[in-house]
Order: sequence, then C-alpha cells, then structure tokens
Amino acid sequence: MTSQKVMPLALGMILASLVMTVLAGNFNQDFEVLWGGDRAKMLENGNLCTLSLDHASGSGFKSKNQYLFGKIDMQLKLVPGNSAGTVTTYYLSSLGATHDEIDFEFLGNTTGQPYVLHTNVFAQGQGNREQQFYLWFDPTKDFHTYSLLWNPQSIVFSVDGTPIREFKNLESQGIPYPKNQPMWLYSSLWDAEDWATQGGRVKTDWSQAPFVASFRNFNAQACVVASGTNSCNSKSSSDAWMYQSLDSSGQAKIKWVQKNYMIYNYCTDYKRFPQGVPRDCSFA
Repeated sequence: MTSQKVMPLALGMILASLVMTVLAGNFNQDFEVLWGGDRAKMLENGNLCTLSLDHASGSGFKSKNQYLFGKIDMQLKLVPGNSAGTVTTYYLSSLGATHDEIDFEFLGNTTGQPYVLHTNVFAQGQGNREQQFYLWFDPTKDFHTYSLLWNPQSIVFSVDGTPIREFKNLESQGIPYPKNQPMWLYSSLWDAEDWATQGGRVKTDWSQAPFVASFRNFNAQACVVASGTNSCNSKSSSDAWMYQSLDSSGQAKIKWVQKNYMIYNYCTDYKRFPQGVPRDCSFA
C-alpha cells in the first residue's frame, strides 16, 4: 500500500461529524439479529456467531453502527458438504433506491465442487459490477479472513490479506463512487436455489439442513457515524487505511488472482452489455 495526498476540504468537512474507532468486535455488543430468530446464535461470550438455514427460514445479523469509510475484517467458515442453493453474505449497504453497497457473497455448490465468491459494488443505486472467483482453498474446512478496505481513493476486496479486486474512485470521469452514504455491515445465510448454483440448475438438498455458516474475529478500523466533533483525519498510525491504495505488489497480486481464479468479469461480458460494457471498465 502507498500513501495518497490529503483529502479535499469538502470531504474533510463531511468526516468532521464522524468518530474514528477501532473495534475488535464482539458480536453481542456490535451486532443485532436482523431476522431468523434463534437460527442466529451469538456464542462464546460474543466471540462467535453462527447463522443457520432450514426449509422454514434463513437468518442474518446487522451492525449497530453505520460506517463511512473503513477497513473491515471478518473471518468466515462456510457451509460444508452439499451447500448447493445456499448463499452466505457479508457486505456493507445503505438504504433506499440510490443506495451504496459493497458485497461479498459466497455461492454454495455440490459436495466436492468449489464455492463461488461473488463480489459487486453499487454506487447511487447503480450496480451490475459483478466479478466472481474460485478460491485457492476449501473455505468450509477452517476460518479465513475476508476484508473490505473502503476509503476516498478506492475499494479493495481481500482474502487472507491477498487483494483480489479494486474499484477505484473515478468521479473525475463522471462515474459514481460510494462516498457520502454511511453503510451498515450485514451478514446472512439464505436460500437462493433459483439462481445461486449453476444458474439455478442445481437445487437445495433440504435433507442436508440445517446449513450452518460461522463468523468470528470481526474487526473494524472505521469512521462511525456519530454526533460528536472528532474528525477522521488519519493523523495516527491506526487510521492510515484512510489514505491507502494498492502499490505495485498489490496490483501484481490482483493480476495473479484474476488470471488464475476469476471465473466471471462484467467488463468482458459483451453479450450482457451489447451496447458496450460499463465505462469504469475502461479504467480497470
């Protein structure tokens, strides 16, 4: 990562209404069950959360805080065995028709077949920026760290510290970028058998239910929306993420991942975009 120049004055004024926090998270303190009732469980004194899915319902949780820029880490262990039709999510999102959103979604598969890691970015309600990857390990055997770095320069998706995707701020080119809407952190486990696995051709095997995904080691170095007057100004080492962007080594890692593990890129889907792929693809 390399440092960038200081942020514009207008952005600094926006951040003046925020409080910088570093959260070594506790699920009891930092999250609330959003749906699914007791299918969402906070365990080990709040250090572990499990979500389950059965034929009646899935489950999900939501952060109590809203963030405007941050470095968010979460460790996940995904549904093992035949997980076809299931989707485990971990994402940031605001609300409304012009919402912003940054997505990690994990699409289940039949036993022995790889999960699909699905990523997307919405800005002012505009999405359609999907990239999908296989992983270079079995994400059901152990916990792995999935990270989102979101700052005024770019959004970087990483897996176990390896960047897999970058979405740059191209507002100077007239391309929307998420920067003004605070977002909550959400996670969920739900049934999407109509599209999740091989385009919906493989359905959920409910004899395998309940399906369970596990979450731990949430950590947020982030600007939390608050009414205080402290500014998020990146003057200490703990908030250096506000000015980080990928250096040449990070760019090389992205190229390695995308060469070897990317299975879908919206920027090359000319059938889907017959009038031309989205403009941001020109700057990738």
